[in-house]
Order: sequence, then structure tokens, then C-alpha cells
Amino acid sequence: MNKVILIGRLTKDPELKFTPGTGTAVATFTLAVDRRFSKDNQKEADFIPIVVWGKQAESTANYMSKGKLMGVSGRLQVRNYDAKDGTKRYVTEVVADEVQFLEWGNGGRSENRSNDSEFENFGKTQSRGNYGGYGEDITPVDDDGEIPF
Repeated sequence: MNKVILIGRLTKDPELKFTPGTGTAVATFTLAVDRRFSKDNQKEADFIPIVVWGKQAESTANYMSKGKLMGVSGRLQVRNYDAKDGTKRYVTEVVADEVQFLEWGNGGRSENRSNDSEFENFGKTQSRGNYGGYGEDITPVDDDGEIPF
């Protein structure tokens, strides 16, 4: 099984390219992923190279920018190539199957949905405990030991 799930911040804006011939979009970027524990109580992070293909690559390049938080799931890939100096180089990267924008690239909102209040508070914790406007119609149940149905 080869499955990787990461949450981190972009170290710079994603780089979007298109493959010759087919014109398939491919975006590359690096995520800074905080380590759970650090030495001497100093923050430490790992810098993980990510590759995204197709429409997700275009969306990532259009809506994400340096410093924004995002989630990625995919697979770990190791590839090699011969460098110009004749040495063999190895590259370890995550090939993303899915990306989640945890912070939008435009101040918390996408350009196309700037008037949509559902996305205005996306990712912000609200006082009622719901997430981004979801669950507002849920009635809380008192937990007195009885099943509510």
C-alpha cells in the first residue's frame, strides 16, 4: 500500500506547465509540513515536493499561493534521471490524487464565489461549533442516556 496524506503550507506559488503534445496541465509545488515534535521546542518542518495533474493542477495554480494551507493525498514516487554532469539523480515526490484548499488564495474566498457566504467563512470555527456554515440546521441532543429515536 502506498498512500500519503499531508497538510501543510505552500512555500511558494505553484508552477503550472503543460506537457508537450497532449497539453495536459501539471502543477508542481512544495508543502512545508510541520513535524509533530521538535528539538528544543523549536518549530521544524519537512519540505515535500508535490506533483498534481489535470484540472486539479490548473485549479491549484489559479487559487493557491505562497503561505496558503492545503491538504494533499496521493502516493509516494521515487524516480531517477541522468544529470547533465553524468551523475544519476533521484527524486522523491508525492503524486497527488486529491487536493483540498484549506485556505483560499484570495483572502479566504475564490474569485468566482466572492459573494457566496458559504465560502466566506470556509475553514473558520464558529461559535456554534459548525464548520463553515454547515450543520446549522442540526438540533443538539441532550445526552441523558436515552436514545433520541
